[in-house]
Amino acid sequence: MSTVIQTNHLSKSYHGFQAVKDVSLSIKEGEIYGFIGLNGAGKTTVIRMILGMVRPTHGACYIHNQKVHLSNHHIWNQVGYIVETPHFYPELTVKENLDIYRRLRLILDKNIVSKVMNQLNLTQYADKKAQNLSLGNAQRLGIAKALLPMPKVLILDEPVNGLDPAGIVEVRELLQDLAFNQGVTILISSHLLTEVAKIATKIGIIDNGQLVQEVETVNLNQLLHQYLLIHTKDNNVALSKLLSAGYVAKINDKGLIEISDQAAIEHPDEVSRFLAYEGFPPMKLIVNEEDLEAYFFRTITKKEEIVP
Repeated sequence: MSTVIQTNHLSKSYHGFQAVKDVSLSIKEGEIYGFIGLNGAGKTTVIRMILGMVRPTHGACYIHNQKVHLSNHHIWNQVGYIVETPHFYPELTVKENLDIYRRLRLILDKNIVSKVMNQLNLTQYADKKAQNLSLGNAQRLGIAKALLPMPKVLILDEPVNGLDPAGIVEVRELLQDLAFNQGVTILISSHLLTEVAKIATKIGIIDNGQLVQEVETVNLNQLLHQYLLIHTKDNNVALSKLLSAGYVAKINDKGLIEISDQAAIEHPDEVSRFLAYEGFPPMKLIVNEEDLEAYFFRTITKKEEIVP
């Protein structure tokens, strides 16, 4: 697959503050790249540079191997985007807003407005003024605007803000269809880390302006920590028995015994037999795995610990 979105050593400084530091991304055709980080980490600044809204201090951005530059305005013909909060004409209806945006983008096909309204379940709100939409439907309208040019590149900054759980699933399925069945390249930033884990094919973690780690989603499970959680009638005494037997264990912040030994995780039955023999049969014994949120915080904490 060819590279569609690329940044080379991208940096941006504002009055001595470095918001983005040497970020290099490579996003391939049909890929859904999940860009995650805390507020202020640099996600939106990177997105604005990719879209040509902000000029990099150093480095460059490319879309379809063409440098993002004022003279290359034609590269936006097949790019749809949302950056932070979608904007509309509040006094105009959903349909009127989309039709104006269609004309601004020089899109000749008038039927595209009905098509994107159907895709985002907005048809029933076609004649409703934008200012009267719920937060979720306003977000749907923003995504609909991004889809009007039938883009081959879709860049979405926090696209599921305000959506209810059903709406989040709908948007997820729509984006997956666009990427996997139509070859659309998607860059999505979000603070909903569990949703990113469900939709992205590749995840990039940014912290304090630096790209800390990239990981293919199919390989994520290999990086997530697993541990055995145990509860007995007396966890402190049971812990001492486990430590004496050579297990790597501790009492976690919920008062449960937590064992990180791989052998124990793979054979919890042996741990259960041992504790039962010692007089502390487990009342609870479960193999648990950290989620993307826990992995994210572990990753950025580890990075901060090694910074001098």
